[in-house]
Amino acid sequence: MRVPVLAMFVSGTLCAAASVQAQTYDPAYPVCLQVFTGGFMDYYFECAYTNMPQCQASASGRAASCVVNPYYAGKGGKPAVRHKRTHRQ
Repeated sequence: MRVPVLAMFVSGTLCAAASVQAQTYDPAYPVCLQVFTGGFMDYYFECAYTNMPQCQASASGRAASCVVNPYYAGKGGKPAVRHKRTHRQ
């Protein structure tokens, strides 16, 4: 009885993992439009806006919101590298 239940659990987990999409942020733009497409946690990002009012005009009337791009590199810069903090004793 344990083996079939385990097999169903593993196959269900693999199917759920396969349907997850990676979210991408374009580091060339400071503002992204987060567009909601329906289901639970079902959305994508459009990072193509130079300012918040421009993004908000595009979001108007849609199931969308504007967010600050956490990976924005600045004009001509490279994306910031995130370092893991360690505590020294």
